[in-house]
Amino acid sequence: MSDPLQIKRLLRRPQFLAAAKGVSEARGAVVIQRLERGDGSSHIGLGFTATRKVGGAVVRNRAKRRLREAARAMLAVHGVPGSDYVFIARMGTTERAWDRLLDDVKTTLTRLATPKADRPSNARAPSGQDRQNP
Repeated sequence: MSDPLQIKRLLRRPQFLAAAKGVSEARGAVVIQRLERGDGSSHIGLGFTATRKVGGAVVRNRAKRRLREAARAMLAVHGVPGSDYVFIARMGTTERAWDRLLDDVKTTLTRLATPKADRPSNARAPSGQDRQNP
């Protein structure tokens, strides 16, 4: 049997700044940043933040509590070992329905786990090139 996934909290500012240099994805009420550490360790680093734009201290704390619980539910399944994740609360995090917040987190984590080269492109062909010549 494999070892259970080990999650460690990011607590220091340099850890958050390092994660900001990785890839990020935004969905609905959450932004998630992911940094592949490459240090050989299989634990997942996890941090949470909310800016003052979200609201006062009570609102920011509630948003972070909701993100912590959503991360606890989704990270074990959709997280990549050896990575650091930073969850950033957005304006609607506290009012978002719980099912939709979980869906936002799940979708964002799966998109971050897939390399950009493997993702289907949503870009259209430049104007005039998508038509066939008669």
